[in-house]
Amino acid sequence: MKEITASMAGTVLNIFTTKGNQVQLGQEVVMLESMKMEIPIESTSEGLVLDVKVSIGDFVNEGDVLIVLE
Repeated sequence: MKEITASMAGTVLNIFTTKGNQVQLGQEVVMLESMKMEIPIESTSEGLVLDVKVSIGDFVNEGDVLIVLE
């Protein structure tokens, strides 16, 4: 399993994928908001989404797992 993690602390503004979707390397999967800036989180590998660990509005810390890929 591969994990996509938060590159910095922030609030989840949007989630661009769901369980069962295929994602590509570099595809934007989550948008975080931190210090009034929008920070896109891109997939670090290709794979099938097994689980989305966050919801819109959640606060995450740097390194927290956002999405698990097969």
